[in-house]
Parts: sequence; C-alpha cells; structure tokens
Amino acid sequence: MNLVIKITGSTVGVLTADGTVADCRVKGNLRIAGIRSTNPVAVGDHVTLEQQADGTAWITSVLPRRNYIIRRSTNLSKQSHILAANIDQAALLVTISHPQTSTTFIDRFLATCEAYSVPAMLVFNKTDLFTPDELQQLAELREMYESLGYHTCAISAMYDDIQALKQEFIGKTTLLSGNSGVGKSTLLNAIFGTTLTRTADISQVHDTGMHTTTFSEMYPLPEGGWLIDTPGIKGFGTLDMQKEEVGHYFREIFRISRDCRYSNCLHCGEPGCAVLPEVGNSIAESRFDSYLSVLNDINEDKYR
Repeated sequence: MNLVIKITGSTVGVLTADGTVADCRVKGNLRIAGIRSTNPVAVGDHVTLEQQADGTAWITSVLPRRNYIIRRSTNLSKQSHILAANIDQAALLVTISHPQTSTTFIDRFLATCEAYSVPAMLVFNKTDLFTPDELQQLAELREMYESLGYHTCAISAMYDDIQALKQEFIGKTTLLSGNSGVGKSTLLNAIFGTTLTRTADISQVHDTGMHTTTFSEMYPLPEGGWLIDTPGIKGFGTLDMQKEEVGHYFREIFRISRDCRYSNCLHCGEPGCAVLPEVGNSIAESRFDSYLSVLNDINEDKYR
C-alpha cells in the first residue's frame, strides 16, 4: 500500500509497497469527492500511483479515508486545508505563555476533532518557564479539560521530560499540531534523539513563534507508529458545521442540551434553554465563549 509521508509544495513523498520513498506529483484533475480543498492529497493518505516512462510517478487517486482533520484555509479561493488523514489520535501542543495558546484555539481544535471522529489529547509544554501563577492556571485548565474526558499531560520538551508522553504515541498514527512557537520541533527532536527539524527562538517583539516547519511530514517511531508534524498555525478556523450541530461538538453543552425545550436550540436566549443557566457552573465561561465564536464564525478571515 502506498502511503503519503511528506508534502513539500508540488512534490509528494510516497512510501511505496517495496519500502522505498518515491517523489511524486499529483494529477492536475485529481479531486476528492465532497471536499473543496487546497490540497487534494494529505499526509496519511493511501494512494495509487502511475509510473511514467521517464521514471517520474503521478498520484492518480486517493483511497477512501478512515478520517481526517480539516481547517479553514488561508487561501481565500478555497474552503479548506486537510492537515492529515487516517490518524488514530491528535495531540495539540499548547503553552500557557511564550507564546500563549488561547482557549478559543484549543476549543476549536477539539470541536473539529469531535466533528471528524478523531480522539484528541492536550499536551502542555514549556512547564520549565511557568511562573507560580501560570502553574496554577495550568492546573485549572488541566482539571477543566480532564473533567470533559480529554487526556492531558504537562511536559518540558526542552529538558527531555517526555518519556510518559512518548508511550502515548507508540503503535499509533498521531497528528502533532499547535501554534507556531509552542515547541513541536523541539519535542520531535527530543522524541527521536536527533535533529529532525529546525527550532527557532520566540519573537521578542510579539512573544509569538516563528515558523520552522514549512511542510507536513510523517516520522516512523522505532517502537511502531507514526508522528505527523505539520506547520504551526496561528488560528483554527472551523468549517462544514451547521449552526444546529456546533453544540454537538462541545461535550458538556451537548450533554446538557438534551434538556432544552427545543431540539434545535442554539442556546442564545431561546425559551426553555437548559444550557444558559449552566454557563459559569457546569459549563466554563471560556468554553461557552468558544462555542459562540464558532457559531458566529461568518468572517472567513477570523481565527486563522
């Protein structure tokens, strides 16, 4: 089976059935039914190839996907960008500071994982840099997300505090995602014990990360499994969600909404809403704000 393991611009690296990696191109007319995307082929895809007489190879089709993670594209002429396909789990690397990962970004990522049936976990990195107040914030965030059923862990990739996390990846295909600057490249280098990807300092002006990964690539774990590295992203724009469905992808809102008077309640002031009275109680205000941001995400440039 031919597996897409690397995408760099117009070239796609495909691990073929004989164990070699072929540099391939995508047929210009290749489209995935029902998906209007900037990239018809994504890392993790299983594909068919057509060898040419000159030794080049073309990807002619993409086999049916088990699942995928998709986000709103920064390309205004398209609707979406597929981060990866056929994955067992998604690990979102986040930081309390240097740079700060917003709860809106976290919740949008988790909601997208819910929508596409991908188990998700949160990895809080750079614990060695946290102040006492930030450590308290870390504890509160972990408690909130774990109460919703999400697995979380806290690490310092810089100081190789990753052994427990590494066990989570063995035998699975894991998408590793996060904002620029959260330490994905440092984590990958620590996991594999070698320099796989470049790392960069945080911008002192804006306390934001600078891109070091410019393409997507899958790395095989010696113990079995794959880690998928993707370019850092500034925001996570959701798409393909109907307003009536958004609440389904926020676990606590979905659970409580069963008691709403109307089945299509949007929890925006409708009579008999069971969700609104729980905001600030069993529903964290940050989570409800994230829900509203997805609900009102009409401007395609928002949260990129």
